[in-house]
Amino acid sequence: MNEHEKPRMDPRIIRTRQLLKDALIDLLQEVDVEKISVNRIAERATINRVTFYLHYRDIPDMLEKMADDMVKDIQHVMNHELPMDNNSVEEIKFLRLLSLLEHISGNSKFYKIILGSRRIPIFTERLLLLLTEMISLSIHNSGNDSMISKSGVPKDIAIWHYSSALIGTIIGWLKNDMPYTPHFLAKQILVLLGHHRLP
Repeated sequence: MNEHEKPRMDPRIIRTRQLLKDALIDLLQEVDVEKISVNRIAERATINRVTFYLHYRDIPDMLEKMADDMVKDIQHVMNHELPMDNNSVEEIKFLRLLSLLEHISGNSKFYKIILGSRRIPIFTERLLLLLTEMISLSIHNSGNDSMISKSGVPKDIAIWHYSSALIGTIIGWLKNDMPYTPHFLAKQILVLLGHHRLP
C-alpha cells in the first residue's frame, strides 16, 4: 500500500454508520434532538444499541463525527479533479461553488435538516468555518488587484461578510426547497460577490 493511501474501511462499517445516520436524520424530522435516544436511533436503524456503541460513544459523539464527515465530503467534491490549467480564476471559483451546491442539492434531505436546526449548531459552525477558510484563501490569492484591496475594506470584515452571506444564502435556498438550480445559484452568488466574468 502506498504511504499516502488510506486503509479502506470495512463496507459493513460504512453501511452500519449510514443506517445510523439515516435513522438520526429521519428522527430529526419528527422530534427535537433532545428527545432522541440511542435506543430510538438503533431501533429506527434496525440494529441493536450495542452496535451503536461500537461506532459512537453517545449522540454528541455521533454528531461530531457526522460533522467531520460532512467537511471531508465537501472538501472532496470542491477539490476533486478540478481542471486548473485551462480555466481563469473566475471559472475556478465558479466550478468550486457549483460543486458545493450540487453536492448539497444531491444530499438535500441531510443538509436541510442539519443546517436548518438551531438546536444542532455544530454543522452550521463547521460549514461556516470551512467557507471562511475558502473565502480567506480566495481573497489572499486575489492580491492587491482585488476589489476588496482597492476598496480599503479590512480583509477580516470582508471575510466575515462573504462567508456569512454565503451560508445564509445556502440555508435560505434549502429552506425554500431549492427553487433555483445549483448552476443558476452559483452564477448569481458570484455576481453578488463582485465576480462578473462568468461562464
